[in-house]
Amino acid sequence: MFDRLEKINTRPAPFRFYTAADLWADDHTSRQMLRFHLDEKIDVSSRNTAFIDRSVDWMASRFDIGAGKKIADFGCGPGLYAVSLARKHAAVTGIDFSKRSIQYARESAAGGKLPIDFIHQNYLDFETDDRFHLILMIMCDFCALSPAQRRNILSRFQRFLEPSGSVLLDVYSLNAFNEREEKTLYEPNLLNGFWSPGPYYGFLNTFKYDKEKVVLDQYTIIEAERSRTIYNWLQYFSPEDLEREFMECGFAIENYYSDVSGTPFCSQSREFAVIAKKS
Repeated sequence: MFDRLEKINTRPAPFRFYTAADLWADDHTSRQMLRFHLDEKIDVSSRNTAFIDRSVDWMASRFDIGAGKKIADFGCGPGLYAVSLARKHAAVTGIDFSKRSIQYARESAAGGKLPIDFIHQNYLDFETDDRFHLILMIMCDFCALSPAQRRNILSRFQRFLEPSGSVLLDVYSLNAFNEREEKTLYEPNLLNGFWSPGPYYGFLNTFKYDKEKVVLDQYTIIEAERSRTIYNWLQYFSPEDLEREFMECGFAIENYYSDVSGTPFCSQSREFAVIAKKS
């Protein structure tokens, strides 16, 4: 038991483990995540409805979205952005790891008679011959990727973009990193049953990596028949560091904002968004 507790409380190297499937592909947790996505008042898996509406209206104006424009939404979830953008007559492709979310998105598109191409796949493996005028990665998904994975996704964006196309994504800022604190928490049925429909014991270890500007929320879930650890990594950025990563992958950042609804950039924001183009 002591050795097990030692292992639970040991700090791993940054981004050493990748367990996205344990969150997005698991039947129970994917159901929980979809419930959060569809709660119109909270910003957990998706932004709240009022923000999404404001964001889509800004995108439509900023990128002249309409017939003939092709958009790819990486990490589209249940299609909240994709459906709204398709209603503005754009041709939209949505890619997501969660089969449950993609199924919901397809049903929403069918109900609205919207010809959206929803693809159930890890977007790190996505390939296409299509070329897009706008690529989206929203809700700070970029922050959950390791440096190698970020290079991979930016390389794909390079290939998938039209020559004059744009990438729009948001990230957590160093202000948000400075607010995070290390902690250890143990609780029966941690997060009110989020991790399993049956009884379990949950450990949460939050580790901060000051040099790398990374935070890990490490969940160890112990059930009667199995034990598992889920690693939720988040990278935090300064505008300079994000610009450096983009430049190394052949992009130039065109504009900074405080969010993906076009709010003017503020250095005190917990998040910020960028528009990037091929350099």
